[in-house]
Amino acid sequence: METLMKKLTFFAGIFLAAGVMSELSAQDSDSTAVPETFVYEWAGEEMTMQKYFIVFLKSGENRSQSQEEAMRLQQEHLNYLGSLYEDGIIVLNGPTGDGGEIRGFSVYSVATLEEAEKLASEDPMVQAGMLQVEVKPWWLAKGSVVK
Repeated sequence: METLMKKLTFFAGIFLAAGVMSELSAQDSDSTAVPETFVYEWAGEEMTMQKYFIVFLKSGENRSQSQEEAMRLQQEHLNYLGSLYEDGIIVLNGPTGDGGEIRGFSVYSVATLEEAEKLASEDPMVQAGMLQVEVKPWWLAKGSVVK
C-alpha cells in the first residue's frame, strides 16, 4: 500500500508541476527556446522531466497514389524522419503496424507544439496528403527507456 501511495504521489506531483510549467511557458514564448524541463525528486533520486511532443501520423485524405508514387513517397518519408532523428529532433519513432487510423508516431524533442507541427507538416507524405498529423505534449523523465 505504501508503494502505491508513493507512486500516486509521484504522478500527482508530475501533473501539478507540468501544469505550472505549461502556464509559465505560455507567458514566455521565444523562437530560440529550448524544451521545457523541471527537476523532480522521487524516492531519493533527482530526475529531470522534459516536455516532448508526440506526433501521431494518421491516415490522410489522399491515399490514391499509384504503387510507384506511394513507394517513392514512403522512401522520402523515411529519409525525412531519419534526418530529424540524426539531428536529435526525433527521439523515438515507428509505425503502429495494425493498419488502423494511426499509422505511426514520433516523439519530438523541440521547444513548442508549433515547432513540432511545422516539422511534422514538412514530411513528404503529409504534404502529399497520405498522412495527417496530430500533436500532443508529453512529459517524460530525460533518459528514460522503454522497459
